[in-house]
Amino acid sequence: MRASTRWVVLGGAFVAYMFDALEILLLAFALPDVRAEFGLTPAQGGLLATATLLGIGVSSVTVGWLADNYGRKRALLLSLAVFGVFTAALAVVPNFTVFLLLRFVAGLGLGGVWGAVSTYVVETWPAAQRGRAAAFVLSSFPVGGAVAALLAGALLPNWRLLFFLAGVGVVVPLLIVGLFFRESAEWVEQKSTPVKVAEIFAPGLRRRTLLGTAVAGLALFGWWGGSTWLPTFLHIERGIPTATVALFMTVLNLGMFVGYNVFGLIADRIGRKYALILSLAGVAVTLPLYVVAADRTALLWLGPLFAFFAAFTGIFGAYLGELFPTRVRATGAGFCFNVGRGVSAFAPLALGALAGGVGLGTGLVVCAGFFLCAAIVMTFLPNLRSAAPVPALST
Repeated sequence: MRASTRWVVLGGAFVAYMFDALEILLLAFALPDVRAEFGLTPAQGGLLATATLLGIGVSSVTVGWLADNYGRKRALLLSLAVFGVFTAALAVVPNFTVFLLLRFVAGLGLGGVWGAVSTYVVETWPAAQRGRAAAFVLSSFPVGGAVAALLAGALLPNWRLLFFLAGVGVVVPLLIVGLFFRESAEWVEQKSTPVKVAEIFAPGLRRRTLLGTAVAGLALFGWWGGSTWLPTFLHIERGIPTATVALFMTVLNLGMFVGYNVFGLIADRIGRKYALILSLAGVAVTLPLYVVAADRTALLWLGPLFAFFAAFTGIFGAYLGELFPTRVRATGAGFCFNVGRGVSAFAPLALGALAGGVGLGTGLVVCAGFFLCAAIVMTFLPNLRSAAPVPALST
């Protein structure tokens, strides 16, 4: 693979995933105003995030299958177009029910981007640099979060305009991918008979598929349960004004950006497995410290520390792709990660319901327990830097 192609993929994938993150995270900032307009309970508010993540979960099979059968580029373009159109459509949503439906359909596109960009990186960058390359691309997630925070601070309470501008902005990554991306050469060389989703459950891959899905499900349940309600926690339980919450979340996302790239280097040095365990355990320890902090200055500084360790998504980008052979790479990695996100769909709803009884702070501490469980399950998967080659598919 030519060096110029690798850098085009690196930059273009960074922009594509940044918009993916922006669209996902906007709801967390807009949720208080959306709830106020439609008169929603905390549980109903959580259901909006759940609908998005359920759509992402469904995409784990559909978009991964599309990428393995028809190409990484087509799958990425379709994913971007779907979530861009249906996010912009929220500008004219008339009620809660239609909002739920549009977020579910947008989720189908949002889930496809992660698998497509991760597969592109795995198939264009050499193994020795793959961890930091994937981590850099996926570090665009906190950048998207920071952009979402800035847009929210400038436009809220006008959440309709906020979603419209974010959806229309997807034309930028669509043009980059459409004009400058080439199809993955590795996929072109390996393409033969049609891929079936059942292949990732063949004897040689079944254990990796199930354990990879379990780790992603536990980690992402904790993450989406916490991140969806974190702005609301700061505003309601810590009494921080909405504009200041946007500042806090911007600083937090900057800490996450640094963490993604530092952990990318760590992953290439000690192996993706141990970097993932370190990241997950770090979040399990620092999130409770963040929740019990009452002083605003402490919250401002503990936020980036907690977010620094939340780099596991970036490492997943290289690790899950390497678990599978080229033929089923997008299907396998996308299945693990996006089924995990689908399972986590119930986290915002569960935390919203829990908040009505014991408060959001206690719910966030419960989320930390899911990170710890994910770190434990991760110990049963191979360290791919020194592991045997990916098992061959059994027929």
